Amino acid sequence: MALHLSSSDWRQLLDWAETAGDHECCGILRGAGDRVAAVELAQNVATDPAHYFEIDPATLISTAKDVRSGGIPVLGFFHSHPNGLAEPSLTDVAQAAPDQHIWLIIANRAITAWQPVVVAAQVTGFAPVTLLVEG
Repeated sequence: MALHLSSSDWRQLLDWAETAGDHECCGILRGAGDRVAAVELAQNVATDPAHYFEIDPATLISTAKDVRSGGIPVLGFFHSHPNGLAEPSLTDVAQAAPDQHIWLIIANRAITAWQPVVVAAQVTGFAPVTLLVEG
């Protein structure tokens, strides 16, 4: 599988991660199939945002309501890794939902894409997804 992301969304994600500095930025990917249609920054409400991320629940609720009203579906989520590793951490594996949402991880001015590997309704890791930046 390959995921398509516009160059403007790619730049926006890198800018948000840079602005967040030593804290993790996070947000929602909207789109369908293999295309990201929009990236939406959310507040990181984790108690330790330098090491973890938690998307503001109010944002998740409003996004779900928007999708039910015909808005662009949720394709996945993104967050940054200020530690510089653009790959899922053990915490990411432990906290991931056993679904097929795409995860983008931003680190060191790079973005990688991942999809949870689910075995017996448990996330056991992540498989890399090819990220194609267009336009």
